[in-house]
Amino acid sequence: MDPIAWFDGAQQWLFEAVVQPLMFAGGLAGLLEQGFRATGWLLVGLLQIGVMLTLIRALEHWRPAEPVTDRAAVRTDIVYTLVHRLGLFRLALFFTLDPLWDALVGELRLAGLPTWSLDGLWPGVTDIALVSFVIYLVLFDFIDYGLHRAQHRFDWWWQLHALHHSQRQMTMWSDNRNHLLDDVLRDSAFVLVALAVGIAPGQFIAVVALAQLVESLSHANVRLAFGPIGERLLVSPRFHRVHHGIGVGHESAGPGSLGGHNFAVLFPVWDALFGTARWHDEPGPTGIRDQLPEHGGREYGRGFWAQQGLGVVRLLGSLRSAVRPART
Repeated sequence: MDPIAWFDGAQQWLFEAVVQPLMFAGGLAGLLEQGFRATGWLLVGLLQIGVMLTLIRALEHWRPAEPVTDRAAVRTDIVYTLVHRLGLFRLALFFTLDPLWDALVGELRLAGLPTWSLDGLWPGVTDIALVSFVIYLVLFDFIDYGLHRAQHRFDWWWQLHALHHSQRQMTMWSDNRNHLLDDVLRDSAFVLVALAVGIAPGQFIAVVALAQLVESLSHANVRLAFGPIGERLLVSPRFHRVHHGIGVGHESAGPGSLGGHNFAVLFPVWDALFGTARWHDEPGPTGIRDQLPEHGGREYGRGFWAQQGLGVVRLLGSLRSAVRPART
């Protein structure tokens, strides 16, 4: 069976059987279009969690990179995963920022910004769904690499992104362990690019879904590399665990520095092209140097809300430090 047709049918059934009745009961009949789109994200998330609990979890049992000793930290990561993969975060964006971005792009269209599709630059590509999908996948992965570099490059953004790196017990659930403001910035950039390049909504969901699933694997607690060639074609758990390594993934130039390696999300070619790849390092302990007792033992929070609150405190501290010299 055609997987696209299957997904469309499953989305329609889930919407009509579950989501639409709930929306009518809640007085949200005027938002059925947004509800249908949200149903697609919900279905994708359910499928992703199914793959995680079967295939990726089996890999973690097979060859764990380290013993799991802090299960409370992992449970917090599961909360982040459910919030994102079941569409709760996406639903919040649907009703807040997405209408603003749609209105902005609409105004730009009226001002003369042309409507175009990236895959339309190659005649005949739009008739080959797989080729079109790969083009967009490569484009958004390149953008993701650039955004990831920025998260590590600008101190104020790092203070949010640091939450993701503060996990000392990496597992397949760790991918979505992000500050909500960090996710808002990243997702807004993706939505704006998607609107600018004209990717179809279904293709956009597919691109994001595949990237998220690979990220779940790359964060997994598994000793797994893809070999001399495969390591250069797709980000492996070994490659990405190096990125999370203390003193390697972020503060590679020394304490307090902003640096890092292995930023790629899907394709390591970007790290190879821009000189940020570390191919042969063996993964060590994960986390941030300032968490260590000898470097101050900074606290990043144990629970969801504590982590979110401390992220805001770090962000405000960074912004105050940035403007203080200008006042003197």
